[in-house]
Amino acid sequence: MLQSMTGYANASGQFGSRQINLELRAVNHRYLDMQFKIPEELRMLEGKMREMISAQIMRGKLECRIQIQRLAGKSHEQLPIDENLVAQLVSFNSQLQAQYADLGKLTVADILHFPGVLIAQNEDKDELISGVLGLLKQVLADFRAAREREGEKLQHHLLARLDDMTVIVDELQQIFPQLLQEYITKAENRLREAVAQVDAERLKQEFVLFMQKVDVDEELNRLQTHIIEVRRLINEHHGSVGKRLDFLMQELNREANTLGSKAFAMECTQASVGLKVLIEQMREQVQNIE
Repeated sequence: MLQSMTGYANASGQFGSRQINLELRAVNHRYLDMQFKIPEELRMLEGKMREMISAQIMRGKLECRIQIQRLAGKSHEQLPIDENLVAQLVSFNSQLQAQYADLGKLTVADILHFPGVLIAQNEDKDELISGVLGLLKQVLADFRAAREREGEKLQHHLLARLDDMTVIVDELQQIFPQLLQEYITKAENRLREAVAQVDAERLKQEFVLFMQKVDVDEELNRLQTHIIEVRRLINEHHGSVGKRLDFLMQELNREANTLGSKAFAMECTQASVGLKVLIEQMREQVQNIE
């Protein structure tokens, strides 16, 4: 199943005296770009979390956010506070107040929110670490499932446009010989009317050159080849295929433009325009694929 680069998942759990909320969200990006908004006491887990995420996510600008809250009803317990750090903060605040009259005193909330003031108890720390990693594993599974659901919609969208493109190319291939012959006949008649004496050999040479300029058989064959390859990538989709699909969209658009530049009949022009519209619709969706 194709995967979209956009996705969201979250989970929460209680571990010891803490409630942990973890969420992942991602939007489109050329590469995998991870940002972590987590408490300082979990910063040592960032490397492990990066490893877990990159093992399952290939592309996207991803944000991992973790919030930790102490559970209510624990007020009777002594808070694990770094007394030395608190004393340093209070002393430093007093020194600054002596220098700057407008500077206010630190509140209890200010002190408790300072990194390192609250010390995780040793027995809680291991439980906290295993809890966070367990939550991340659960959220990653939900996150991938959400991206796969979105990817399934993108797959149906792309396959429908490929079917429409195939119809346009097949129809043009069927009528192209007739269109070319009709155009040649009209051009020959107009030329004979305009010129009394036309050298047959020279006329033949001119038409050979004309045929080379307007022959779109090669473009139609390449369009078919690219359509087959896009369909194969969408159906097989081993790993990240977004970049390869984006490249093929460029190739399809190039062939459609060439087809339009060689158009000598309304049917060719209409086919070129129709193909370019479908390719642009596909290109917009391909930008969302991992």
